[in-house]
Parts: sequence; structure tokens; C-alpha cells
Amino acid sequence: MNNSGSLCPAVKAADMIGDRWILLILREFFMGASRYKDFQSALPRISPTVLSNRLKQMETNGMIIKKSNASEKSTEYHLTRCGRELAPLIDQMSRWGLRWARRRIRDEDLDAGSFMWDFHRSLKTEELPDGETVISVNFSDIETHNRWWLIAQADTVDLCTDDPGKDVDLYISSSLAALAEIWMGDIGIRDAMDEDGVMITGSSHLMRTISSWIPQSRYAKVRPKRIIDDDVAVP
Repeated sequence: MNNSGSLCPAVKAADMIGDRWILLILREFFMGASRYKDFQSALPRISPTVLSNRLKQMETNGMIIKKSNASEKSTEYHLTRCGRELAPLIDQMSRWGLRWARRRIRDEDLDAGSFMWDFHRSLKTEELPDGETVISVNFSDIETHNRWWLIAQADTVDLCTDDPGKDVDLYISSSLAALAEIWMGDIGIRDAMDEDGVMITGSSHLMRTISSWIPQSRYAKVRPKRIIDDDVAVP
């Protein structure tokens, strides 16, 4: 248990949610995660021990509850009112971070697994043709976890790291950083294809309409700010 030695409510709140893993786990709750494997898939860098400890800590703090599903022999986690009330705070922190800390994002902050989890669940399925659409993503600049498949059917998108053995409708070849820039809204897909070596081949319809369905962060329209001298108050 944290002991901040302060009665300040802001400090007490920081004790509960100040850990980066708790912030990321909360984000996944707000994106619909409820099972242990959901958090593992979305946060591949977190160890099982740390994930279990953080979930237990959140339960102790009254942010979530744990429920056992006897029929499926599984455990689910659900937000309490305490946890749900953090939604606007996490949203504003995300927007603030993109405005003021975005320029500090470095290549080492990119992780193919985490990125592809976000990428696949932001695919705009409503803009795809009816039936099944299979998209293959190949990262040209990394040696491991460099091939991924997205299988879209209606409003469901599955993410695969092993070849599903299906006919591929569209191939995307890019560096991880270049595709991340597209997802974050830093560059349009058409411009990236011209400038950043992003190669798209396959279905002519999907290529023609790619700007409408390409996955994009919900914060893609949040533009970074630059701290200049005029922004700093002089005492």
C-alpha cells in the first residue's frame, strides 16, 4: 500500500492510478477487455506476474471486481463505479499526452504486438465490402513478429501471427514507424505511399478506397503542440 504522507486528494488519486501499467489496463477496460487473456494480448510487454499484481491492486482499491464464470470455467474482471468514473480522466490524459509529449515518442517506444492490437481493432469495417476481407501486413524493418494477418468479417476483426491459410485480398508492406505514423494521423496513406516507401498491393477496390477504411487512432486528429518561450511564464 502506498503511503504518500499527504492528505491532498490529487496525491491520493495518483497513488491509485499513477502506475503506467494500471493506466494501460484501464484503457483496455474502456476498450472492452474483461478477461486476463484480453489484457495479455493487448499488452504483450507486461509479464504475467505484473498483470496479476496490478489486477489484484485495482481490485483492492475498489476499481474493479472479479467474477468467476462456472459454466465456462473462466474469470472475468469488471469495472466498478469507481473505475468507470476514470474514463473521462484517461481520455483527457491521452489527449494531453499527444499534444505535449508526442514529440518525445521514440522508435524504441514502438512495439509491433501492441501496435498491431490497436491497429486491428480500429479497422473501419463498415467501409469494407460484405463478406470476408483478409489483409496481410509485413514490417520490412524488424526481424521478429514482422508478419500479421487481419481477417475482417462484418464488424469482427481477428488478428493472426500465423498464416491463416486464406486468400489475401490486400498486402501492406511498410516499416513499423511509417505505419504507426499513418495510424496516428501524422501522414495520410496516399502521401505515405508516395514518400515513406509504404507499398500496397492487391484488390483494386480496397486500394482505391483505402483512405476510408485504413485503421486510425481515435486520437488521430489531436495535433502535437510545441512548447515555446512565450508559453513559459516568467516569475
